[in-house]
Amino acid sequence: MRRLGCLGLGALLVAALAIYSVAQMWGGRGPLNRSISVQIAPGSSLAAVSLQLEKAGAIASADRFRVLARVFGSSAPVKAGEYRIPPRLSQADILKVLQGTKTVQRFVVVPEGYPSVMVKQVLDRTAELTGTIESPSEGSILPDSYAYQRGESRAQMVERMQAPMTQYLAQAWAKRKPNLVVKTPREALILASIVEKETGKPAERRIVAAVYVNRLRQGMMLQADPTIIYPITKGKPLGRKILLSEVRAVNAYNTYAMTGLPAGPICNPGRASIDAVLDPAQSKALYFVADGSGGHVFADTLEQHNANVVKWRAYRLQHGI
Repeated sequence: MRRLGCLGLGALLVAALAIYSVAQMWGGRGPLNRSISVQIAPGSSLAAVSLQLEKAGAIASADRFRVLARVFGSSAPVKAGEYRIPPRLSQADILKVLQGTKTVQRFVVVPEGYPSVMVKQVLDRTAELTGTIESPSEGSILPDSYAYQRGESRAQMVERMQAPMTQYLAQAWAKRKPNLVVKTPREALILASIVEKETGKPAERRIVAAVYVNRLRQGMMLQADPTIIYPITKGKPLGRKILLSEVRAVNAYNTYAMTGLPAGPICNPGRASIDAVLDPAQSKALYFVADGSGGHVFADTLEQHNANVVKWRAYRLQHGI
């Protein structure tokens, strides 16, 4: 009896050691010595994912991972997406990662005021995207941060950037102030693009919008410098001073050579600039000039404006601008 008892105890110890060994195999440190990304396709089975993980070096054996996952792991499905697998992650934790929602987050950022040619450049430089695109229609992209997944097409990204602009412009137009000088959402978008390029200070947007609204009401030229630049660079920085010949150039955009709005937007304006045009400040200002602080000083009359210009020129001379 004592011998049988010893044999039984030995068997239990062997079984315990085996269970401990398997548990360590499942929950112990993995073989990866560096962080990797794994892209799981929609509809992937556990068997297919296991082979993918083995090929990537995240696990030692696909067959073993699959068996252990069924014994020790959750029954939740593996989710599609791109995942970051850190070094030495255990098989147990790898399964939890793939069953969770912590996929790798990748973003394309479109700043306010970006022209569409530069949006295209950003998308072209994003190596994880696929396919080719033309420059989107100017003003059709809503500036924002957009998440994407590896393998998504650039055309899909453009569509996802354009849909919010269409939606936001429609919503903002529906809430517009009465008796505006802009008569259509398209005109609002064009004027918003000028406001966007003229000031980087949020507090100034509504008064800059008011200046242009007042000028349009009086039939004055808008005389917005960014409209001179747009036909030359398609909205990219000019990198030099504007030439007198460019100021006088007659085209569909140069508001120094025509009254009214240009033919189309000169950039992709943000929400705040759209809102400013649809609810401009109550102001009689017709002019503004830089004040040296990144902002502007505004004037109701040409005499006031000329005095402000003299101050600005003296500031530039003093600071070598």
